[in-house]
Amino acid sequence: MANVQKRPDGRWRARYRDAAGKEHSRHFRRKVDAQRWLDEVTASIVTGQYVDPNADRILFRDYAEPWRAAQAHRPASQAHVEGMLRRHAYPFFGERQIASILPSEIQAWVTRLSTGDAATKRKPLAPATVGVVHGILFQIFRAAVRDRKLMANPCEGTRLPRVEKRRLTPVSTAQVEKLREALPAHLKALVVLTAGTGLRQGEVFGLTRDRLRLLGRNPVVVVDRQLVQRRVTGPAFGPPKTKASYRTVPLPKIVVQALNNHIAQYDIAEDGLLFTMFGKPIVRSTFGHIFRPAAQAAGFTAETGTGMHALRHYYASLLIRYGESVKTVQVRLGHASAAETLDTYSHIWPDAEDRTRDAIDEVLGKAEESRHRDHLGGPEHL
Repeated sequence: MANVQKRPDGRWRARYRDAAGKEHSRHFRRKVDAQRWLDEVTASIVTGQYVDPNADRILFRDYAEPWRAAQAHRPASQAHVEGMLRRHAYPFFGERQIASILPSEIQAWVTRLSTGDAATKRKPLAPATVGVVHGILFQIFRAAVRDRKLMANPCEGTRLPRVEKRRLTPVSTAQVEKLREALPAHLKALVVLTAGTGLRQGEVFGLTRDRLRLLGRNPVVVVDRQLVQRRVTGPAFGPPKTKASYRTVPLPKIVVQALNNHIAQYDIAEDGLLFTMFGKPIVRSTFGHIFRPAAQAAGFTAETGTGMHALRHYYASLLIRYGESVKTVQVRLGHASAAETLDTYSHIWPDAEDRTRDAIDEVLGKAEESRHRDHLGGPEHL
């Protein structure tokens, strides 16, 4: 419904209802101005360029928070998105009207995240992290365009810092041993378990005794959940990272022995967490203050990583060194695809270049030998 009516005060009111049935109106001194505005609105609806006229009143935070709550994210992803917005987006755009944010301001924000800010003591973010934060904003603004709150996405065309693909360097067994010795007694078995199974940090933190099958000839650990860090309610069990993360990982004898000793020493209940700090679930931030100094003392570097993920890479490198297939490594690590495994570890598959040469020599070399024999056996050599 759209029309122009004269009001008792002599002004002209133009009004219409949007697709959601909400009425919008404006008042004008002249009928021609009211009709012109109504025609412009009608044209924007027909051409798909219609924008809610009240959009300029919406603050970025007020739109982003309902958007975030409506996403079908896993608990870990929900916490990740909330943290990214709270730390890196809301301080800049939270109180800004969403329609007022310009592409040039998005570009300046990306640059500021990349280079840091001495005035506010903000450290530079890694290029990959900047890309993640920008991606979240891109999704929010895209949703706002779909909701007719914006005509265009200001994140379109942003130049992001280049992400250099870093090749992982696995730590050595000697470094893993040094790490184990440097950590408190109640965390030593954690090193053996992670290095011997490749479990992710959250999977280790959420591991309870009833997920272990330590008896019999084929001991395993069942991975069907992880410990998720929630800002308000604290740590809680959540699903693994992906569907492929649900898996059963074989336990080597040395890991079984370390776990049995750990369970006996700390009298862990059947449904109790294997590893805790001060009797409570491990919080990532607190754990990092203990783990990273110990890792650096053990010789872990930026090339190897100084977090628990370095132990996961160590496990993968052992499987590769001892000839396991890409598919096996993928399943053990819980990767979603073999492509992910190859993208991460292809450079440490042993003798990859030599195997390439051997494969070609094996085929073309035999063909050359056969041709040479036929040549030597020809009539001219009789």
